[in-house]
Amino acid sequence: MTEALDNVEPDLTECDREPIHIPQSIQPHGFLLVLDLQSLTIRQGAGAIEDLSGRTVWIDRPIADVLGDVADRRIRSMAALQETGFVCRWRATNRLEYDVVVHRAPNTAAADDLMIVEVEQSSQQARLGIDLVANLDTAGASLERAVTVQSVCERAAEAFRKLTGFDRVMIYRFHDDEAGQVIAEARADGTGSFLNHHFPAADIPKQARALYLRNPVRVIPDSRYTPQPLRLVAAGEAPLDMSDSGLRSVSPIHLQYLQNMDVRASASVSIIVDDALWGLIACHNASPKLLPYELRVGCTTLARNLARQLKAKGDAELYRERTRLRRMEDELIGRLPTDRPLREALATRADPLMQLTGADGLAIVSDGNVQIFGHTPPKDAVGAIAAWAAERPGLRPVSSHNLSAVLPQAKAWATHASGLLAVTLPIDQPVSILWFRSEVIETVRWAGNPSTADKTGPNAVLTPRASFESWSESVSGRAHRWSPAAIESAGRLRDALADYAAIDQLRRLNRSLQDRLSERDLRLEQQQYLIREVNHRVQNSLTLVSSFLGLQAREQTGSAAATALNEARRRVRAVSAVHSRLYLGDQVASIDMARYIGDLIVDLSSSMGPDWTAVIETDLDPVCVDAGRAVTIGLILTELIINAQKYAYNGKPGPLRIIMEDQGANFRLSVEDEGAGGHLAGKGFGSMMIQSLVGQLEGTIDYLDRAPGLAVNVKARIYPLI
Repeated sequence: MTEALDNVEPDLTECDREPIHIPQSIQPHGFLLVLDLQSLTIRQGAGAIEDLSGRTVWIDRPIADVLGDVADRRIRSMAALQETGFVCRWRATNRLEYDVVVHRAPNTAAADDLMIVEVEQSSQQARLGIDLVANLDTAGASLERAVTVQSVCERAAEAFRKLTGFDRVMIYRFHDDEAGQVIAEARADGTGSFLNHHFPAADIPKQARALYLRNPVRVIPDSRYTPQPLRLVAAGEAPLDMSDSGLRSVSPIHLQYLQNMDVRASASVSIIVDDALWGLIACHNASPKLLPYELRVGCTTLARNLARQLKAKGDAELYRERTRLRRMEDELIGRLPTDRPLREALATRADPLMQLTGADGLAIVSDGNVQIFGHTPPKDAVGAIAAWAAERPGLRPVSSHNLSAVLPQAKAWATHASGLLAVTLPIDQPVSILWFRSEVIETVRWAGNPSTADKTGPNAVLTPRASFESWSESVSGRAHRWSPAAIESAGRLRDALADYAAIDQLRRLNRSLQDRLSERDLRLEQQQYLIREVNHRVQNSLTLVSSFLGLQAREQTGSAAATALNEARRRVRAVSAVHSRLYLGDQVASIDMARYIGDLIVDLSSSMGPDWTAVIETDLDPVCVDAGRAVTIGLILTELIINAQKYAYNGKPGPLRIIMEDQGANFRLSVEDEGAGGHLAGKGFGSMMIQSLVGQLEGTIDYLDRAPGLAVNVKARIYPLI
């Protein structure tokens, strides 16, 4: 929650200690009876019981003896059902109508055994309930049509004056410091005004506020009344708690207070919003005036309607303000430059930051660096305030409209720093944002000088001020209050900026990684260029070697040397074919053996003669092996084809079938001919080369005499064992 920097616990006064809930007396516009619930006999009483009932003996008598059978039956029924409230109308000996109301006696040891019966003078009018309901409905509709909290209060003042008939009705609102202000008023011609006047917190002590929450209506028909004591109170008996009594006598200090205001009759109706005392409807009359029970019920109902409208209008105003501020927050965050540190980015949005909270000045503090904008204290003072604010406990923003009251040294900077709203971002390098509001010299109009209420001596009675003439006071060292919406907005902004800082840190890390990746990609590109250049030269070299071998073979026509040179040339071309696929293909790590063998056979056939092309048959599965094994397989196949050419058909063309079969994790390479047969593994260079190459593959080779012809099968794993 927001730190309560502006609320200082007030000292107790005699008013705060006065036991106003147990006065042991009542006002004289009725009488009171205390009943024993078990027998419904009268134990105590106050007021003109004898005069109004005609009964001289009433102690320990049944309630029926005083109020009659109708009231007795109704009270017994309500006692059995534990109900409270209105009982009936009762006619007294003076021929006037009285309202009978019952309630339980609270907070006493015998509270469960006591019932209080109040008999108070009625309006004496044959007023139909529909009239009251219609008036309340009209007033409620008027309140609903009001747009703002202020207009609701203004209409409520008029509605309550019409309902009660009092000379002056004021809507009195409590401030955070428990002082109050009249914010709306309706009055008769010639009646003085207290509109916009302030009243000190001492005018309504703590106990009175507690009673206003418990009992929403209090009426004093004549402030010059003589209290009527509670009779037949036994010695040592606990005082009767009269908190819920409408006839309860009030504090003599308050009676003197009313008389000093020239108020003869008063009524107060509580405005309770969210279970808290928001304010009062204060009604004054220059002459004695009753507010009978039926009108008190109407006032309670209308006050509840008023409280609902105040909450609804207040919530609507707060919602609109929150919505406006949220849009500003989103725009502010969205326009922060992402290419700068957070402290510098915030500095570029100083004006929107001040507009967000309605501040006069702004400071951004980070790692000893202080940036100020608008009207602020000096930088060293800002640093001291930032350090103080950062140490405040709690997660909510630090706020005050009277900074010097909680930070005395801030009095020297009151001109530009009477108001402070501050947040600290919880990031690796904390950033504090401080909004300042300048001092506003305010002229407060009081209803009389509040300091004139004084007492002499520790046991003296507090004397209320004698004059309520408008009295002005200049208040300094304070700024305009920060609205709840502005404080909430500061908290949301802090959280959003903390997220922004985390995202910005990730963004910077990503940029750093991207730079490193770009640098790596550049190096890879350079390496690939070098590899392509090397591959190009290797390919040229292999082609050159093959050409040289071909030239030398042609010079050795018909000799054994020519045969050896052609065989060497085929081996070079087998290696060159794999290299060509690596150099030209997209997949540099593996070779498709079906395509490779097909190309290799075409290349070998061209060197062996066109007649061989027509007699070679292939059956090739798409088996992919790594480049190194492909070279080995290509050399093995080349040697097997050379052997078939030399030994199966004595150098003449003959049928030749080449098979590459995928066997899961293994492959099978088979070369089959239909020649003379018998050319099994020998001890020549070619045979030794084949055995060595099969060994490199960790495979096996089998020679199968087919009669006619020979089948050579090579089996090995597609991928080498790791």
